Parts: sequence; C-alpha cells; structure tokens
Amino acid sequence: MRMVFIALGALIVLGGGAAGAYFYFFQSAEASAVDTIDDHKDDKKKDDHSGHYEFVELDPLILPIVDNNGVSQTVSLVVTLEVVDAEAKTKVEMITPRLKDAFIQDMYGVLNKHAALKGGVIQVDVLKKRLNAVSARVVGEDAVHDVLLQVVQQRPI
Repeated sequence: MRMVFIALGALIVLGGGAAGAYFYFFQSAEASAVDTIDDHKDDKKKDDHSGHYEFVELDPLILPIVDNNGVSQTVSLVVTLEVVDAEAKTKVEMITPRLKDAFIQDMYGVLNKHAALKGGVIQVDVLKKRLNAVSARVVGEDAVHDVLLQVVQQRPI
C-alpha cells in the first residue's frame, strides 16, 4: 500500500512538472508569436502599401550605347513597374507607350562610359535612379513605388 502512495505522489510531481514546463515554454512562445504578428500588423498600418503592390511589366527596351566612334553596343532591358494599387496599375497600363517613349528619350545616347558605364559594364543603380525619376515624372510620384529591372543584357556590335 505504501508503494502505491509513493508511485501516486511521484506521478503527481512529474505531471505537475510536465504541465509547468508546457505552460512556461509553449504558451509563452505562442504568446510571443501572437505579439510578433500583432507588431507586424501595426507596421503594415503605418505603411499602407506594404506588401500589396501591383506589377506592370513593360515590353523590352533596346537602346544603343553611343561613344566617340558611334554605336559600340546595344542594351536590352526588361522593366517592371511596382505600382501602389490597382488604380495606379490601370493608369500605367493606359500610358505605357508614353512611359516607354520617356524611358528611351531619357536614356538614348546617355548610356556611355561617363554616365552609366564603368569598365564597359552598366551600372544598374544609376540606371534605376534615372528610370525611377522618369516614371515619377510621367506617371506621378504617388503612383509608382519602384522600377524593377528584370533583365539587363549588353551586346557588343
């Protein structure tokens, strides 16, 4: 009979320890995960467009690189615009020809060793800054969030 009470006491102590460990480790982890999710929701409220951008892919642009001897190579670009919402997406899709024209006018003849090339390789950050400025001017600063370069290819002539 004494062994039964000792076994029952040991079972209660082990069960209490296991329950305490469960509530300490697993419940606090779930609570912190919920707190983290709530924190991210608050961050998204601060930035209304966080993670909810629309994308508009433009047709490829083919531009020459002009130097003192004429055209030395061609550059092919596939540009995608990251816009803030569906309304901005339809606006960009409607004025896509105007936007492509503005890109070509801005970069035509500018892609050379002094403006956007370093050692014969295009500096993508310079290119992105120019394309962002042009898209903000044509579409509006509040419509286009970023210009994404999907493909950049250089071919010597």
